[in-house]
Amino acid sequence: MDEKLDLLSLMPEEAERRLREHFAERRQPSYRTGQALKWLYERDATSFSELTDLPVAERDALAARFELSAPELAREARSSDGTLKHLWRMRDGELVESVLIPSGDRLTLCISSQAGCAMACVFCATGWSGYRRQLTAGEIVAQYRGARRRAREAGLGAITNVVFMGMGEPLMNRGAVLSALTLLNGAYGVGARRITVSTVGIVPGILELAERREQFRLAVSLHAPNHELRQRIVPVERKYPLPELLAALRRFEAAGGRRITFEYTMIDGINDAPELASELAELVREFGAHVNLIPYNPIPGNDWRPTPPARIRAFAGVLEGAGVPVSIRTPRGRDIAAACGQLAAEHATRPPKPFLALVGAARAGA
Repeated sequence: MDEKLDLLSLMPEEAERRLREHFAERRQPSYRTGQALKWLYERDATSFSELTDLPVAERDALAARFELSAPELAREARSSDGTLKHLWRMRDGELVESVLIPSGDRLTLCISSQAGCAMACVFCATGWSGYRRQLTAGEIVAQYRGARRRAREAGLGAITNVVFMGMGEPLMNRGAVLSALTLLNGAYGVGARRITVSTVGIVPGILELAERREQFRLAVSLHAPNHELRQRIVPVERKYPLPELLAALRRFEAAGGRRITFEYTMIDGINDAPELASELAELVREFGAHVNLIPYNPIPGNDWRPTPPARIRAFAGVLEGAGVPVSIRTPRGRDIAAACGQLAAEHATRPPKPFLALVGAARAGA
């Protein structure tokens, strides 16, 4: 039997075409297509049985021919600060995370692009768990649909922003991520400027994003202002060193209307010296970009600690003094393990050996 087609992985126009052909073959009125699309893109149906304004026979026929990527909600955790974290179980049993973060009149959804991650950044809980597989566009969008549904049920209101800052490196799964961007923007109505893609510096992916007509935002996980230190913390620096990364960012910025932010995790005694703040200011000043300083979230297998608040403020002061806009990120959801990969990591027992080797090398200054 042929594998069923996942409607949620298709571009909106393709999904509409397939549904129109399906209903025409069944001699159904043309408005059936619009009914089905509303359930897909507005009501977040997780199965065809929910399409209650269609006859039962039509629901059954849809289920026989198509599928909807609808992962099972394995766990939900709500923080005292309002953060809501979801652990989704995919059909093959893989676990991925999404996080809803309320802040004033904004509700930001952080979604995952891979099950695990191969980048092995030594401060990251997702790197602790290792890489398992890519997510499909449908599985990425399914996190948005599931989270939007849960947000409504929890009284959190509408999702206003989406950030690809969950598990995985988005630009190492470009095919699915670029399709998911199109779907979120075109089918679900999330404005391009309200969608941010985070990357550790995958240069080909940045250049590909620069060619898109939509003005998606970019967040660069920098974490160090020079090659020597950065390659200890972010191993991909060896493949795409800072000069190449900065050249790609200039191309991205030159495309117009595309904001760049730099993410910098503050790790006690590793990357928080005042002279590094001066180097960072010199590195990012040309972009007029914002720098987010993020207190490190401790993870298994690594005894690093977050930089104390007073030193983070001093680091921020150096950046501000150099004319670089900076914010100190307030940790959210620590009581529910809301940092990327932490909830899924609770289901694992021990970090993989390559990750432990990287931690040891970084600690030793190799």
